[in-house]
Formats: sequence, structure tokens, C-alpha cells
Amino acid sequence: MTTRTRDVLWSDVEGIYDEILHHPFVTGLRDGSLPHPVFRHYIVQDALYLRGYARSLAACAARAPEVDATVMFAEHAAGAVAAERELHAELLGDLGVDPDDLGAPAPATQAYVSYLAATVHAGSYAEAVAAVLPCYWIYAKVGEALLEAGSPDPLYQRWIDLYAGEEFQAVVDAVLDETDRVGATVSDTELARMREHFTTTSRYEWMFWDGAYRQETWPV
Repeated sequence: MTTRTRDVLWSDVEGIYDEILHHPFVTGLRDGSLPHPVFRHYIVQDALYLRGYARSLAACAARAPEVDATVMFAEHAAGAVAAERELHAELLGDLGVDPDDLGAPAPATQAYVSYLAATVHAGSYAEAVAAVLPCYWIYAKVGEALLEAGSPDPLYQRWIDLYAGEEFQAVVDAVLDETDRVGATVSDTELARMREHFTTTSRYEWMFWDGAYRQETWPV
């Protein structure tokens, strides 16, 4: 039986994912102990991040060799991200933040977005797909894990429901299928680069939550 590319990629980041699940930001969502100012910092940064992420998805759409993948990534850039931004607007309102006045990206946000931009434009299409995949896949897995326990905080439960829902999982499954399709065509060298990018952006996922938990700002 041929090993799927998704399984190869995930085998590299199981330890990172475990660290994410046990990070106090994520455990705080589950038990409701996460302070609202920390969550507010996270939602602001996530809204800023999505602007860059949408551009990276659009770049994947432009570079895709198959029209189906072009349509998929274009729809994700416009539709799925727009849906998340709508939730952010609601959450930001509940948290007392003006969605039109979010400020500047924090260091982890800026670094993550910059890495994505560099990869999707300078690397191959396969590398681009691997780089954008963790934001889809890890969020779905975290949402699924948190849904099992639920959260006593209705604000956090709304966030969990978005990423644990069937609609978001269908989006993730489509990207995983494209990952497997592309991965089956690449050389060993290019697969190694896919693995490197997937691991790096998975680390950025941890850094993003950690930066939010610390309410990270620029040091100077």
C-alpha cells in the first residue's frame, strides 16, 4: 500500500501537535480559564493573519496546474476566510474591539505571514500547498479535540464550533486530497522540501498561540 503524502507530513509534526494541544492557551479554551484579554489579543492577530493567509491561498490558486485546484484555492481564499472574518467581527465586537482598528501584526504574526508569502511565491506549487496546509489541518484537529470536552465559556464554544464543524472539515479534506495528489508526483528532493515547509508552518502555529497567550508585542 502506497503511503499517502499527508501521512508522511503528519508523522513529522505529531510532537508539535501534542505541544499545541497541551499549550495553556488551548487548554484554557477547553476549561474556560483563558482570560478574555488573551483571547482578544489572539482574535485581533488572527484577523490580521488572515489577510496575509488569503493572499497566499490566492497565490496557490494562481499557480495550481489543474483547474479544479485553482477553483478550490480561490474559493477558500474568498469564501472560507470570509466566513472566519465574519466570526472575528462578531467576536471582536463582543470583546470590545473595533474591527476597523486592529493595529499592527505582532512578531509571530508577521513572521508567519512573511514565511508563507516567501514560500508560495519562491517555491514550487507542491511546496506552497505544504506550507498553507497546517493552518487548515491543525485547526480542524484542535477543534475536533476541543469539541469532545466543550467549553463552559460560550465565547470559546463559538470558536470551537467553527473549526469542529462538518463544513470546515470538508474544506480541509479537499486540501488533504490535493496534497496527496501533488505529493504522488514529486521527486524525493521536492518531497523533502514539502516536509520542511509543513513542519516550519506547524511550528508557527504553536508560536502563534504562544504569542497570543503572552500577548506578545514588539520588544522595541
